[in-house]
Amino acid sequence: MIKSVLIGILCGAAVLTAGILIGHYGIDKSSDSAPTWVKDLSKDVDENLLEDLLSELDNKRIEENLRELTKVPHLATTAGDEQTVQLMLNRWRDPETGLDQAWREEYMVYLSFPDPDKPNKVTVVSPSNGVLHTVIEKEKAYTPDQENPAVVQPYACYSPAGQVQGKLVYANYGRASDYQDLSQRVPLKNTIAITKSGGTGRADKAIDAAPYGILGVLVYTDPSDINDGFMSDANETYPHSWYMPPSGVERGAYASTYGDLLTPYLAAKEETYRIPLKDITGIPPIPIQPIGFEDAYMLICELGGEAAPAKWQGGFNCTYNYGGPGFRPSSAFNNSDVKLDIFNYGEVKNSSNVMGVIRGAVEPDRYVIYGNHRDSWVHGAIDPSSGTSVMLELTRVLGKMVKQGKWRPRRSIIFGSWGAEEFGLIGSSEYTEQYFTKLSERTVAYINVDIAVQGNASLQAAGMPSLQNVIFKAAKQVKAPGLDSMSVYDKWIRYSNRTSPVYGLIPSLRYLTGAGSDYAPFVHYLGITSLDISYTFDRTKTSARIYPAYHTAYDTFDYSSKFIDPGFYTHQAVGKTAGSVLVRLADSLLLPMNCSDYAESLEASLDEALSQFENPLLAMNISMEPIKHAVASFRSASNHLEQVIRSSDLANETPLKLRTINDQLMLLDRAFLNPVTLGKFRHVIWAPIQITTRTFPGLSDAYAGAMSSGKASAWAQVHLLVSVMSQVIEGAAHMLRDVI
Repeated sequence: MIKSVLIGILCGAAVLTAGILIGHYGIDKSSDSAPTWVKDLSKDVDENLLEDLLSELDNKRIEENLRELTKVPHLATTAGDEQTVQLMLNRWRDPETGLDQAWREEYMVYLSFPDPDKPNKVTVVSPSNGVLHTVIEKEKAYTPDQENPAVVQPYACYSPAGQVQGKLVYANYGRASDYQDLSQRVPLKNTIAITKSGGTGRADKAIDAAPYGILGVLVYTDPSDINDGFMSDANETYPHSWYMPPSGVERGAYASTYGDLLTPYLAAKEETYRIPLKDITGIPPIPIQPIGFEDAYMLICELGGEAAPAKWQGGFNCTYNYGGPGFRPSSAFNNSDVKLDIFNYGEVKNSSNVMGVIRGAVEPDRYVIYGNHRDSWVHGAIDPSSGTSVMLELTRVLGKMVKQGKWRPRRSIIFGSWGAEEFGLIGSSEYTEQYFTKLSERTVAYINVDIAVQGNASLQAAGMPSLQNVIFKAAKQVKAPGLDSMSVYDKWIRYSNRTSPVYGLIPSLRYLTGAGSDYAPFVHYLGITSLDISYTFDRTKTSARIYPAYHTAYDTFDYSSKFIDPGFYTHQAVGKTAGSVLVRLADSLLLPMNCSDYAESLEASLDEALSQFENPLLAMNISMEPIKHAVASFRSASNHLEQVIRSSDLANETPLKLRTINDQLMLLDRAFLNPVTLGKFRHVIWAPIQITTRTFPGLSDAYAGAMSSGKASAWAQVHLLVSVMSQVIEGAAHMLRDVI
């Protein structure tokens, strides 16, 4: 019986194989009589059609998109946010320029808001509780935009409510090392710390403060970090320039993880299990509140105690002291406390993603995803609406070509307008958690265009090394804004470059090691090859860490059109560059991914790691030989696959061979996932990094921690990561070898 069944199966397989071969070779693909699907199977990206597509992208339409998107503040789940949901749906359902299908995905997510009836307050109070100074509660209005009643008060999202007061101390950036240094000089119990923005995660400023007995934290953006020292709104800052005005406050989510905090690893649907509020991790344990630098100036310049070191000084025209704790004896604030009255509250609310799709003609089950979040802290002209305005114009052009029957991509294209990103990448995270299996198995790549334009100097891109070639090709195809003789690629290589042992001088493609935008759940959770694209300012002319209106009420259409991109030609260039990458990933016969470039990146990381870690690790009986062997194995496997590709006439090969090679390329980054080491940050190669170094992030952080603590458990963690890293790299190498 079993023998008969086996013979039947083998015969059936032989007949199927013969049928495929006869169908493939027996039909003349060049013949007019060949079925359409046969011709489509071997069709590659149409360069002429791509040029036509890019020429249709209109800077004026992008400008009007941005004007429409920024009419009102659209904080996640507010009425303004719902207006943008309807705008996206109406555009993507347009009968002449819409997509094949558009819909909304709903999630019930835990968000944090300030109480509009009890505004958060920061005051300086005398020993008799008299109020000596009150921090400005709302930013100064320079245009009607800032007077809109929907402008949310500056607050630290996910800060707990509470009323605390104590003597003030200055803690630099509020890093763990800053608090450690400060504790050696000033008693910190029952104090309030004031810190500069940046330098560490927002939540960490409070999380790392609490063990020292600090009761609350203030955060401000120092003029030296954002304004090149400029402070006066009389003639130096907005509305006279792009610099942050004195009352400007950077809002933000104060959480160290991403996704809905109550439903980790689960999509936040109405019926989903939620953990107790007390079990939420990674948020501030003590009240924390952001303030403007004009108030920070008054507080810091009045502090007593000894002077902080030079590296702690900032842009104010006074000496930054540690604090006594508290203010200096000659200050009008002498012997006074700083008091925080914080009334934030948490609430589970409905948040929407808006999704759209263009179905693929040949491989509809292979997805290229293009995304950008929709919500903003206030008007969000740059973050995120510069990206949304570009995406709307790109979908208009693509949708029009589909509706007119001029084009349909080989693979399906999914567009995502993510909700509640500002609260911790929530919309994109819930989407990846809900469709974990489908996205893991079918997604070719993810393209993120969030802050599409924050300057007009140069392209800035970050992504997996395998996408280096396709972004370079796209950048060479697009003219730089205002420079007909120079491409986006030419400008990019001038501003940011590196020397490759293979290609020589090339633009520097940055690493996606952090969780700064919606690429994070795709990269770190699903292991999907990703790219983040934007245009930035000339960093040789300013020390600003990001555009100065970031997360303030001044990030408006007026600000963008006057100081960031007059004429919106840079937005247009980003749209063309991102559009070229998108179409190439969706239409190319062979996926435009280069595993040899990945090998080069791993080799560079290995060289850096060996120079930094090898000898100290050997002293602890930890060998890096396994990683050396794994990287060499990956290089050998990548060379082999590249040779297979070069020696194959893929347009005339069996479709199964092409599909096999494309799957090897598509699934390469999945091989770098490890589910047990870093929580949601499962991609071992591009895990978030705390130590600034161009080498394996998780390993370098573990090494730094072990060197600092000297604990056996910390060195065991280093050994574990060496083993994990060597095995995932070896596993990735096997993905590139002949299928067995």
